[in-house]
Amino acid sequence: MQRVLTVAAFTCAVVAGTASLALDRGRLEAFLETTGFDVSLESIRLSAESAPAMLGMGTKDFGDQWTRLAEEVFDVDLMQGMALDILDKTLEPDVLDHAQAFYASGLGQRIVQAENASHLVEDEDAKSEAGQAIFAALVQHGSDRVESFKRMLGATESADSSVRAVHEIQIRFLMAAAVAEVIELRVDEDQLRDILAQQEPDLRRQMQLSSLASAAYTYQAFSDEEVDSYAAALEHPHMKDLYALMNAVQYEVMANRFETLAGRLADLTQSSDL
Repeated sequence: MQRVLTVAAFTCAVVAGTASLALDRGRLEAFLETTGFDVSLESIRLSAESAPAMLGMGTKDFGDQWTRLAEEVFDVDLMQGMALDILDKTLEPDVLDHAQAFYASGLGQRIVQAENASHLVEDEDAKSEAGQAIFAALVQHGSDRVESFKRMLGATESADSSVRAVHEIQIRFLMAAAVAEVIELRVDEDQLRDILAQQEPDLRRQMQLSSLASAAYTYQAFSDEEVDSYAAALEHPHMKDLYALMNAVQYEVMANRFETLAGRLADLTQSSDL
């Protein structure tokens, strides 16, 4: 499961926790692998495909250099290094111990394998359609796992903060693209925020439905009892704290990379109107 917390709230949390908890770097790297968060970070590179659309363009507008640029900006080792730097200052040892114990278990490792495979599916449209069909069938048959999925999402995601985080990434990307003269914005930042705020209700519903469909797809090979057990595990306070932090880290890394991408796009295209 993933996502949550606003970038702004996360920045405050990092400032408040600037005194490093001095967790061993090797232990943190092992933690990322055990929990599958390393693959979650790697999947951020797939989001680069949406960047041109946010600018009203397509990848063809940037020529053959687009793939190379996206690979450089969304370098996996770089993103994982950024995440490790943040987690070193913010992840409490007892939270790490609790999460690592669960994800190192038999069920936990099977869950990580399923989540890793789901994260790296490149055909998002096909994955979404399959997930929606599975979830619709579960609802039609009154499956208990529908409620379990809702519990899982309630423990690991906040619809309001997720929406605000997505919009914050969009704003940071668009403003950086405007500064780099990749695009010409016809609105200022406050006006852009107002426009996106009007879209929040629809985006919130879309994200909730997407998350449920994704859960149905990801955990389709698990029994109802296993899904229920995972939901119960995610409702533990330590796990809630962990996901709030990991989702915030993921959003901050994504926002940082999109800002960097915006600046680099200036080398590939001339300014156009938005």
